[in-house]
Amino acid sequence: MSSLALPTLAHGASTVDSVPTITVEYTSYPNWVVLDAIIEPTKAATVSAQTSGRIIKLNYDVNDIVAKNASLLEITSKEQGALLAAAEAEYARANAQNVEAQAQLQRYKKLFPQGAISEGSMDEAQANAKSTQQAVSAANAGIVQATESLKYTAVSAPFAGVVTQRHVEQGETVSPGQALYSGYSLTQMRAVTHVPQRYINALKLQPKFKLILADGKHIFSDKLNVFGFVDQASHSYKVRIALPTEISGLIPGSLIKAQFISGQRQTMFIPQTALITMNELNAVYLQQNNKWVLNQVRVGQQDSDTMEVLSGLSNGDVIAKDAYQTLLRLQKQSKP
Repeated sequence: MSSLALPTLAHGASTVDSVPTITVEYTSYPNWVVLDAIIEPTKAATVSAQTSGRIIKLNYDVNDIVAKNASLLEITSKEQGALLAAAEAEYARANAQNVEAQAQLQRYKKLFPQGAISEGSMDEAQANAKSTQQAVSAANAGIVQATESLKYTAVSAPFAGVVTQRHVEQGETVSPGQALYSGYSLTQMRAVTHVPQRYINALKLQPKFKLILADGKHIFSDKLNVFGFVDQASHSYKVRIALPTEISGLIPGSLIKAQFISGQRQTMFIPQTALITMNELNAVYLQQNNKWVLNQVRVGQQDSDTMEVLSGLSNGDVIAKDAYQTLLRLQKQSKP
């Protein structure tokens, strides 16, 4: 335990009467493990072309906010429109043939019992009716396919979000599978961190994180997805932490702090008012032999309005509750 004196104050001056005091004691305190975490969206996608053609219009660019089902871009549709017209014509032809074949089958069914129609002709009529029926179904499927191909010329956003990358330019010819836009949803974010192997059992015992955002706001989350395998490069477990949907202003890629409890440790905390700072040194007024002695301490982390004392005090020591008020009192008492 070390002591130091202010230039304006004699060492050990004044008695301890009428000065509010506190007795420092060791207490159990959670051992927080602090890790870096990255904010990332839970829903991100790259929209690709599902048909071929030339881009005639781009409706959004990078950093634009896009509504769900909004049209991102338009592709030339002449070829797809022609295919749809051809499919509709084929359906009309097949339907007409089917109507005729079904009518003929009905006539044969009436004449066959009378012996006016041979068994071979009856079989042929039944086969023709089934064939034209299937042709109608095939033609209808062709219309569905051509309609979908035409819809693909107007590319829509799969969800509401922000555009992070545009892969094409207006006038460019695209083919099926080619990337067009990339983006992510703004509605749900998560934090991703890597937990060293030595702490993974402690996390499983208390699966809860305290996240400290860039603005100092604290978020607690117990919705974790701990990967069941170790990353070969970092030798750690990847953990995804779900964030509340009501939290706004989270930017993917930003760095935050993620903390979780790994057991308990014995330490002591004192009020911030008990500390006095001089030239980056921290000290408290310690009661010794009915006098106040300015005693240097080394502090650790802050918890609300208290500070952790790492060294400089022992269990049961009595210190002044307000260091600066004690300093003023001692200065007055030291004047002649």
